[in-house]
Amino acid sequence: MQLGVCYRPNQFGVSLDNNRSATMETLNIREAVLLAIAVVIALTAHESAHAWVAARLGDNTATRNGRVTINPLKHIDPFGTVVLPLALIIAHSPFIFGYAKPVPVNWKALRKPKRDMALVAAAGPAANLALGFVLTGFLALIHITVNEKTGWIMEALAIATATNFVLAFFNMIPIPPLDGSKVFSSFLPERLANPYLRLGRYGFLPLLAALVILPLLALGLGALFR
Repeated sequence: MQLGVCYRPNQFGVSLDNNRSATMETLNIREAVLLAIAVVIALTAHESAHAWVAARLGDNTATRNGRVTINPLKHIDPFGTVVLPLALIIAHSPFIFGYAKPVPVNWKALRKPKRDMALVAAAGPAANLALGFVLTGFLALIHITVNEKTGWIMEALAIATATNFVLAFFNMIPIPPLDGSKVFSSFLPERLANPYLRLGRYGFLPLLAALVILPLLALGLGALFR
């Protein structure tokens, strides 16, 4: 499953066109749409990479469930991909939090379960990282010829690039249920790895609280005591 915190695009400090630099203003409609598209593309690449690598390593569970595909509808979670990010945008949150449907993996079907589970987990962030570098290349090329007609393309690429890099690094944090925890657990002995991974059952809510609720409370308190 891909979890992600994506900061508002105008917080990355990139110049979005010739007349306007990124600030911490509220997302306008265009930026919100571009961010939504970027997140859908990023999560599709992420989840399909999980599914594809699992299939290559011996587990066809995701294949049977139609997850080895670039069709975003197969990966979108109605609440985590649509409702939650939209609610955060409406609430003027400084970042957008969301997640996709988890890719089903039968670790017992993998050829070398411990090693292969780590490879399956790392595949998602690796896909986002690769996509981020490709988009960076396009961004550099368009930057050379930027003008009023290409400014919106540069803005879209900047948002998509940042989204992929943020999601790649965020998902590699070794906190269950993030992908990084499965990679990290492959280096642990069984007596430590199993209890550690079981924390994933409770990891989502504390993670959500730490990354979304607490910062919002801090912003509220900061505004209160100004």
